[in-house]
Amino acid sequence: MAILSKGTTFSTGDQVTAANLNALVDSATFATGAVDDTTTALDSSSPKKIIVKNGGIGTTQLADSSSPSTGVTTAKIADNAVTLAKMATQADQTVLGNVSGGTAVPTAVPIVGAAGILINNDSLGTDDTKGATQGNIKAFVENLIGTADKSGSGVVTEGTHGSITLGGGLIIKFGSHDASSGATTLTFKDSSGSNSPFPNAIYGVMLTCNEDFSTAAETVSASDLALGSCTVRSYASSSGAAAGRVFFIAIGH
Repeated sequence: MAILSKGTTFSTGDQVTAANLNALVDSATFATGAVDDTTTALDSSSPKKIIVKNGGIGTTQLADSSSPSTGVTTAKIADNAVTLAKMATQADQTVLGNVSGGTAVPTAVPIVGAAGILINNDSLGTDDTKGATQGNIKAFVENLIGTADKSGSGVVTEGTHGSITLGGGLIIKFGSHDASSGATTLTFKDSSGSNSPFPNAIYGVMLTCNEDFSTAAETVSASDLALGSCTVRSYASSSGAAAGRVFFIAIGH
């Protein structure tokens, strides 16, 4: 199929002149055979020109990504032109990010995992670049609150004792003690009634007397602090009056 339509058609015996030769070239036009009508076409101008057909550029015509100098460059993509629907799918519970510790191409990073955005580890550290899960935080807070050893609902009203050990090692012992007038020994016990001394140190004891307003004023104080006990000294303004039941809170570790 011809590519060009001649500007002048010669017949046998015709005289070849300069004008005819010039017209042969100058007046030539592209024939339909010059285009494939898939990627290229003839426009509507006169004379017709070869143009890229609308929608004629496909992946075959585009350079591979290994040839960035001839392929589609970043500058050729309009801002905000790439929608989420045009991005590659990725695994569930992953986000695009970089947790390599340096500059790198983004990858699908797990939201939770050993190499994820959140590290699922109840032993929280001090890393400023790693997040914690809800479970980590819950476990950490519950560990700070600690565990309690106590009797039933009436710990301080029935002469029994209890203890709470906080996550940081702080221990709070509490309960009640029946004090007579003068000095008595308060021995720290657990909820079963067994002796339960502080393992390392005692910081202080706070006492409150169950004062009987019908009698003389009563006061109490703690002295001789030891890991397993302290001395409770009770006083009253009338001779022989007893402090009665004393509530205590002891703090140590």
